[in-house]
Amino acid sequence: MDRNIICMKWGTKYDALYVNRLYSMVQRHLTLPHRFICFTDDAQGLMEGIEARPLPALDLPKNLPERGWNKLTTLKAPLDDLQGEALFLDLDLLILGNINCFFEAPGEFLIINDWLYPNRVTGNSSIYRFKVNEHADVLDYFIHHQDEVRERFRNEQAYLSQAMFDKGILSYWPDEWCISFKRQCMRRWPLGLFLKPKFPAKAKAVIFHGKPDPDQAILGHSGKWFRPMRPCSWIEKYWG
Repeated sequence: MDRNIICMKWGTKYDALYVNRLYSMVQRHLTLPHRFICFTDDAQGLMEGIEARPLPALDLPKNLPERGWNKLTTLKAPLDDLQGEALFLDLDLLILGNINCFFEAPGEFLIINDWLYPNRVTGNSSIYRFKVNEHADVLDYFIHHQDEVRERFRNEQAYLSQAMFDKGILSYWPDEWCISFKRQCMRRWPLGLFLKPKFPAKAKAVIFHGKPDPDQAILGHSGKWFRPMRPCSWIEKYWG
């Protein structure tokens, strides 16, 4: 079966450097044959080897708060010329070790189990795997019932997780594979004033949801005045 790594870049929050760093990490840590595809509205500056594709259109209301709804278009059928399985990766994550296991793990749809509420259905969609062209119904329902979905679900990952749960195919990655930088690496007050963030030795990937982003964490900027942190030098070893 074909293997695809896909990511998305739209707007101005992340530039081409983030895509290039993700691509470099994948090339170091994925030894299975694969393609690397970036769906984007601006392909300038992307490295050779990255297959840039136009960002699939999704008609969203203007001035809508960013809730990741564009990621649902990965379920479009057909999805460009892709076949087989796709592993979606957010641009702002950090890969620490070999990620072959993300393609080898059993299951039809896999996503990160939420760190704060592990007993809820909603997962974190920084890393999810699915079969290409087999779940267009989830996207179609959103398109035709957008107001209802956005009223019921705060963001794309909440809707996506529930939809796959309702189809009976939702599974989660092993907890130790995907670690939250904010929840599991950063030190609690007052230790954050004196100790750098913990290194998750058993993790495959570190997820930077919310703030800080990797470049901010390297400098010791947490993004919140009430959450002090020391500069995190180990990020530089793996990022890029």
